[in-house]
Amino acid sequence: MPNKLAQETSPYLLQHVENPVDWYPWSEEALHRARQEDKPILLSIGYAACHWCHVMAHESFEDPATADFMNRHFVNIKVDREERPDLDAIYMQAVVALTGQGGWPMTVFLTPEGRPFYGGTYFPPAPRYGMPSFIQLMQGIVNAWETKRSEIIQSSGDITKHLQRTAVLTGQEDVLTPSMFGKATELLTQTFDHERGGFGGAPKFPPSMTLAYLLQSFVLHQDSRALHMAETTLKKMAYGGMYDQLGGGFARYATDVNWLVPHFEKMLYDNALLARAYLHAYQVTQEPLYRRIVEETLDFVLAELCHEDGGFYSSYDADSEGEEGKFYTWSAAEIEGHLGEDADLFKLRYGVTERGNWEGTNILNIQKELDEVAWASKMSEEQAAERLAAAKQKLYDVRAQRIWPGLDDKVLTAWNGLMLAAFAEAGRVLNRPDYTDTAVRNAQFLHQTMRTENGRLLRTWKAGSGAAKYNGYLEDYAYLADGLLALYQTTFDERWFHWAHELAEAMRTHFSDADHGGFFDTSDDHEALIHRPKDLQDNAVPSANAMAAQVLLKLSLYLGNENYWELAETAVSSLYGAMVQYPNAFAHWLGAAVFITSQPQEVAIIGDPDAPDTEALIATTFAAFRPNLVVAAGSPSSSIPLLTERQRLDDKATAYVCRRFVCQQPVNSPEALAAQLAQVSF
Repeated sequence: MPNKLAQETSPYLLQHVENPVDWYPWSEEALHRARQEDKPILLSIGYAACHWCHVMAHESFEDPATADFMNRHFVNIKVDREERPDLDAIYMQAVVALTGQGGWPMTVFLTPEGRPFYGGTYFPPAPRYGMPSFIQLMQGIVNAWETKRSEIIQSSGDITKHLQRTAVLTGQEDVLTPSMFGKATELLTQTFDHERGGFGGAPKFPPSMTLAYLLQSFVLHQDSRALHMAETTLKKMAYGGMYDQLGGGFARYATDVNWLVPHFEKMLYDNALLARAYLHAYQVTQEPLYRRIVEETLDFVLAELCHEDGGFYSSYDADSEGEEGKFYTWSAAEIEGHLGEDADLFKLRYGVTERGNWEGTNILNIQKELDEVAWASKMSEEQAAERLAAAKQKLYDVRAQRIWPGLDDKVLTAWNGLMLAAFAEAGRVLNRPDYTDTAVRNAQFLHQTMRTENGRLLRTWKAGSGAAKYNGYLEDYAYLADGLLALYQTTFDERWFHWAHELAEAMRTHFSDADHGGFFDTSDDHEALIHRPKDLQDNAVPSANAMAAQVLLKLSLYLGNENYWELAETAVSSLYGAMVQYPNAFAHWLGAAVFITSQPQEVAIIGDPDAPDTEALIATTFAAFRPNLVVAAGSPSSSIPLLTERQRLDDKATAYVCRRFVCQQPVNSPEALAAQLAQVSF
């Protein structure tokens, strides 16, 4: 008998619709029942691509005896963390405070008022590794609820007070200086794995925001350590098994120090952030490998994570046919059977052996460079490259006939904003009109589908489920605004600029923390919860507060809006200590600090963006990776203040290079513009 998840749109919740557990979605109905029946709440939070979420579901939530106990003693609520990041943030903070660690599936026990009093992550069906069984845990919770209620109420109150402490982002000024980046980079070198790339030991997560900061810092400060750390990491990840060598795109993380064994789920946000990091590395170094990774990753998204109307899906599962990684791994016999005379060449390149490198199978990873493979195979590099490309395509086609991992086909505004930025910027830098068209189609889809009548954002949409739903969060506004600014700088279509400005105003109006600075994660008209979260650290995605700061800094230069600049600079300055002491956790804030201290440039190009003389100036402006730049192009009658009332010289397209609206002499030759852009000072 389906439970109360049957009407939900989240693929994760729908995975549990046939459980014998009487699941509710998070709702007033569930909370009211808990209060009315005086029962504790069992809150389970996960997401569709989560391997251990599936394991616990199979072991416990599908078990009739376990479900019966849950139904008799608890009100059971299931939440998709990707649809409700507010609930995930609040209760994950509680679990970390209670246990010292967090993860998914997350299991939290709440009072009927929603206050947490105990929690953890995965619990097994039988005791092992010092962990109680899930049934034993629940029995203990029920006993405590019946015999030690006052202690539970006291504990839940203390935890809630801990959660309600608000981070202060005001009160510090004039602390941002270029010297801080040397300190941050030095700390990063201390945890950097110089042999394998990345920071720290296993498991290794792609350090997307740190890579972005390192590339920014290298370009503006010429710190060779920054480029070394970025390039080593980018190359090792691209060669490893965490990267899908056949289909493109990255898995969530590697379980080992060598980037070989992935946790096989593929997330939209990782691929958006990494595509942009590789793109910037390509601009800095012109290394063909980086361009290849960008294009293969974005082509994977186009082929496998894109709805026909333009929205991007959320993720692919780690599992297929109930086994993690089965879709992606190969035996040597399979390779030989499908590739014939090219099998040895392929096996040499991708490290395929009879024994395998993971549970008796092979995770494809690049073991030898192309020139080594060609020499060993007695052929030219061109011949080897051609035959390897054909072999990869053949194996991809074979793999496509397997049972695919589960697809989480919901569309999330925030993650789409990240991928929008990647496609928009790659379209411009790589001269790929198809990528630009994809970015435009995505922006049009989001504008049509993910907005309310009054212009507010909605969080999530799924094809066939009707309208989008849930209030947008700060990350939805900040990430989308950033993507729209990237799209504007590719197309110079002013509607995207104005929408980004509109979103920034909504952030100020509905998310600002007037007392402590920065922004809350939820809007002022959001559902009342036990705490209004304000997350400052980067996690798998950038800090929404840091992204909001970067958006405001860029918009301030377009608009001449000093208030935007001051809001952002105050917030960034207040995190000076955190950035310098914990650069890996605050790398996106460091990126904002780099922008502030680099005396960023504004470039106003007056002319028709499609005219050859204007295109020449635009191409010159974007010829190198310039992380401290904002660019506008159009006519003097534009509604963008950076362009307003600027005139063309000699009836030719003309560029104005400015710093905080103080401009150099206008020029209309690419050579003169390049010379002005090269004048970087601090």
